[in-house]
Amino acid sequence: MSAKLSQAGYEVLEADSVRAAREYLSSDLDLALVDYRLPDGSGFDLLKEMKAEHPEVPVIMLTAHTSVSHAVSAMSAGAFHYVGKPVDLDELSLLAQKALETTRLRREVRALREERARSAQDLSIVGRSPQMAKVAELVARIASSPGSTVLVTGESGTGKDLIARAIHMQSERAGSPFLNITCSALPGALLESELFGHERGAFTDAKTRKIGLLEHAAGGTVFLDEIGELELGLQAKLLRFLEDKTFRRVGGNTDIRADVRFVAATNVELRDAVKRNSFREDLYYRLAVLMIRLPALREREGDAELLATHFVDRFNQEFGQKVRSIDEGAMQLIRTYPWPGNVRELKNAIERAVLLARGEVLTRRDFDMLASTSIQENSFQLPAGGLDIRDVEKSFVQQALKRTRGNRTRAAKLLGMNRDQIRYRIEHFGLDTTEFDANR
Repeated sequence: MSAKLSQAGYEVLEADSVRAAREYLSSDLDLALVDYRLPDGSGFDLLKEMKAEHPEVPVIMLTAHTSVSHAVSAMSAGAFHYVGKPVDLDELSLLAQKALETTRLRREVRALREERARSAQDLSIVGRSPQMAKVAELVARIASSPGSTVLVTGESGTGKDLIARAIHMQSERAGSPFLNITCSALPGALLESELFGHERGAFTDAKTRKIGLLEHAAGGTVFLDEIGELELGLQAKLLRFLEDKTFRRVGGNTDIRADVRFVAATNVELRDAVKRNSFREDLYYRLAVLMIRLPALREREGDAELLATHFVDRFNQEFGQKVRSIDEGAMQLIRTYPWPGNVRELKNAIERAVLLARGEVLTRRDFDMLASTSIQENSFQLPAGGLDIRDVEKSFVQQALKRTRGNRTRAAKLLGMNRDQIRYRIEHFGLDTTEFDANR
């Protein structure tokens, strides 16, 4: 049996007694073949012991004394199968293959359950600000809707992917796949193949048929990040799918239907892209059936401290650290820092601080990079030769427009102005807001 299974490519461990077998119980076993009678005990007792300690490992019982009662007892105790001697080695090999497939599936299910539990913990929307309370309410209401498309907007780093996952996990689609693709990560032809799949021979390197994300995600959710980067030709194909839920693989001539919910995200103003003819108007309105705007972290009063504590707990668990808290000096820095990179920047700062922590309490020294940046940004000194205050005002308006990627409303809010006040200064200084648009 050992030679036959080794020849089939399996790594085989051999034990000639119950005592010797127990030494392997801590190993990463995938399958156990256990004789009913062993020199120092019963294989039946070993079976019960193994199922108690490693329930996911299938056990095949072997015996020269086949009887209905033995078979029933073994199967009742959790045996995968019961084989009589003399053993047919070919039959045993096939049985082992089926048992190993069972092991793989059981472990995949366990890993998926653990991942889902972790995801549910990570997907909690952390925030006590009124803006995030509205977002959480919207997510819950949208998740309960059948499958309308959703458009999530907001600056980079605000957590648009987390919102997409939260919608999926709170919906009836939670048990089906959630697939995430960034539109700017692949050129148009490759992205089309990823989404819709392709037939063999559709293009030079298409040596086999490829199933696309839409088919893999059937019944679930597809998250398209940076949707504004999608090429116009692919926009038309996506629109067709959103309209009638059918598509064709690249090189195919058969319509395929897939029940998929789309959540799209963008950090640019799609209406401006429509005006520039870089984004289809009909696709914009089809995507924007339900919209969620994520506020920047600087707009969320009190949430930076809450998120910081949340990330400390998370990274303590992830890295086995023992950081207990953040002192008031460091928390004051977290409150006042502008966080241009939003939640992503805060998360990275906390991760770095927890990993390099000098003690159990994080202090300003653990956020030295933020402290130096904050000092540079908030220190205003009049040059010895004086200055023209209009140049300072123009510079701040330019910085605000750059930080908000040309969005006048958000730039005005950064400067404590209203929209009319900033519009006057843009015209007065002759500024072109399109030069601040990251999508230009």
